[in-house]
Amino acid sequence: MSGFFEEVKRRKVYQVAVAYVIAGGGIIQLASAAFPAWDLPNWALRVVIVLLLIGFPIALIFAWAFDITAQGIRATPDAAAPKTHRRRNVIMLVVTGVIISAAAGFFLLPRVAAHKVDKSIAVLPFQNLSDENENAYFADGIQDDVLTNLSKIGDLKVISRTSVMQYRGKATNLREIGKALGVSTILEGSVRRSGNKVRVNVQLIDANTDEHVWANDYDRDVTDVFAIQSDLAQKITEALQAKLSPAERSQVTRKPTENGEAYLAFVQANNLASSFEDFERLKQSEQLYERAVELDPNFALAMARYSQLESWIVHDRENTPARREKARSLAERALQLQPDLPEAHLAVGFCWYYGDQNYDAALREFEIARRGLPNDSAVYLAIGAIQRRQGKWAESTANLEKAVSLNPKDAWPLQNLTYNYGMVRNYDAANKTIDRALALDPTAMEPLGVKSQLAIAEKGDFSVAERGFETLKSIRMTNEQKLKTADARTGLLVLERRYSEGLREAESLPDDQLAGYPTGLWSKYYYIGFARRALQDEPGARAAFLKAKNAAEEQLKNSPDDAKLRIRLAKVLAFLGEKAPALAEALRASELQPESKDALDGPEITEGVAQVYTILGDNNRAIEILDGLLNRPSSVTVQGLRVNPIWDPLRNDPRFLALIDRHDAKA
Repeated sequence: MSGFFEEVKRRKVYQVAVAYVIAGGGIIQLASAAFPAWDLPNWALRVVIVLLLIGFPIALIFAWAFDITAQGIRATPDAAAPKTHRRRNVIMLVVTGVIISAAAGFFLLPRVAAHKVDKSIAVLPFQNLSDENENAYFADGIQDDVLTNLSKIGDLKVISRTSVMQYRGKATNLREIGKALGVSTILEGSVRRSGNKVRVNVQLIDANTDEHVWANDYDRDVTDVFAIQSDLAQKITEALQAKLSPAERSQVTRKPTENGEAYLAFVQANNLASSFEDFERLKQSEQLYERAVELDPNFALAMARYSQLESWIVHDRENTPARREKARSLAERALQLQPDLPEAHLAVGFCWYYGDQNYDAALREFEIARRGLPNDSAVYLAIGAIQRRQGKWAESTANLEKAVSLNPKDAWPLQNLTYNYGMVRNYDAANKTIDRALALDPTAMEPLGVKSQLAIAEKGDFSVAERGFETLKSIRMTNEQKLKTADARTGLLVLERRYSEGLREAESLPDDQLAGYPTGLWSKYYYIGFARRALQDEPGARAAFLKAKNAAEEQLKNSPDDAKLRIRLAKVLAFLGEKAPALAEALRASELQPESKDALDGPEITEGVAQVYTILGDNNRAIEILDGLLNRPSSVTVQGLRVNPIWDPLRNDPRFLALIDRHDAKA
């Protein structure tokens, strides 16, 4: 060993090793400071360190083999030693260099990762310290606007409002909140308003250590509240070392309105507009948005949000020309006032989507909105919703997963992601996803319904639905929710062939109340007709189907281009024996919403067409259509075909049995 160390000293390897360590340390320090400023990813610094570590034993070998002399670089003369000793010394040198590099890497690389700044944040509901209860809306408005400003900064990850609202008034551990939401920092605060004066207290918390990053107090007039919001956005950006582009800075410093009353009406409208399933609250939201734009005709953001609400009502409840025109007019006015307002582009996109089913035009607007709202879960949800209608299932699922990551405590994105998995028959992923939604609220009606549908589609299992209805018995519901639940219960009883029970349930539903929501009357009398027909009561069935026909035709007067209404009408016409009109309506429905245009709802229309052919006795055509649906993404499954009584006329057809066996084997 003494010979080895003497050779290292003679060949000046020590000096080279020290010089390499000093130079390498300087390079690492310089890169550590410069890379974040240049917005380079954290892995780039790790690559530099790895290259330096690999270079260390190589530098030792060059130092051993060569000397730098006045005449240039020359090979170091070998000492008078046996050849085996020289080989041993070289091996020891290489092993020593590798060990030193490995030890240095073990020490340095984890610390590089530890210095990464996680630019993620959740803005918790601000506490209202004002005396008047109505100022709770004002506190929500400040929180919402701070969150909206932050969501426009592409270098941040910002959790959506819906996911943070559940923490209102709860003394939950901030570390637990950070872990649940997947963020490293949390902003919390309080608001006190008295007359025209506002006091806002905020603090930014490190969710990993529960330590304050910074805190600040603001005492301003009500008219200066937007200055508070923009200042907060910029300070948070600086604290998280996030990059703020000039366009983003312009967006976060812009005042949406100078009118305090208009702003308060806007805030109240926003709170109510989040109740998607409660039409009464949505109507109140409409009135408040209307007041906001009346008080400030230049309030572009209020017009954009108002337009989005109108488009949602078009999609969910009232697909009428008047609603569609109102939504478009508001969106266009918002865009005229502020052409670069991302919310205005989002509103225009929804007009194209819900109003005109022009998916290409809608997607173009949503992409513009995404560039201005890179952290808005609703934007990714909208893009994903369009892509699946275009049959781009992988791209759609990726965007819906992004929406879930930005809004992890909201059932709606999870429910939409579940639809994707269900359509491609990935039931393992579908069930895991909807279970996450039900973990948020085990009594939520929509997720319970989705879970039930999955069980029937995958296994022909009705027990999940039965348990769901038992769960709903224990919760308080609005009258409309009670009617919808009773309607769904009727459908399940008919599906289970419990026709007498289904008949009693349907006949107990009051016509005057059912007329208040879409398909209510049609659904009641369709189920009555179906049940009475199964019970061999042909006159009773015909009377019910006639009422279902009248209900569908009445709705079509207001929504003549609604494909789902037309396929419903086609089915009752088929049951009434009106073959030519039934096929005409089925064809019209397919033309309005073909699968080539809509890969999500189009298959539902196609399945309805197959049902019409089945009712009319054209088994060949029905089986041909079902075969196609089983070969592509759709809600049609082998188990669904086995249990649904609508397909009973096909049960003894050898071609239908062969279809079931063939696709069952594939599954």
